[in-house]
Amino acid sequence: MSGLKYTIIKNEEQYNKYCHIHEDLVFTDEEKHENEIELLELLIEKWDRDHSSLEEVKPVELLKSLMEDHHLRAKDLAEILGLSKGTVSKILNYQKGFSKTTIRKLSQHFKLFQEAFNKPYPLVGQISKDLKTAS
Repeated sequence: MSGLKYTIIKNEEQYNKYCHIHEDLVFTDEEKHENEIELLELLIEKWDRDHSSLEEVKPVELLKSLMEDHHLRAKDLAEILGLSKGTVSKILNYQKGFSKTTIRKLSQHFKLFQEAFNKPYPLVGQISKDLKTAS
């Protein structure tokens, strides 16, 4: 029996290698490599869960970072999400939260778990729940 093509990720070098392979497969012929892509996603996601501090990143900050990494502007994001530029501006300025549809579209576009965008964070001008009930 020959060695396995992929194993549990044990270091950052292997993690980066698997991420590059995954990206190449997704953008070349996703249907042809569907099982291999799914396996790589499981391995990468396990590494991310075990070694990532994404839980500390607010969804809007994550989105801004992804936009910078992918060279996207607010108007590009509006087209991707099917939202107005004004709505995108409100999201990026903490004036409006993510809808379920927006979370789903972001996770699909950036190939991330929905949980990355589905975390509570304070909005500008939002009254704390503790203050609302303290009467």
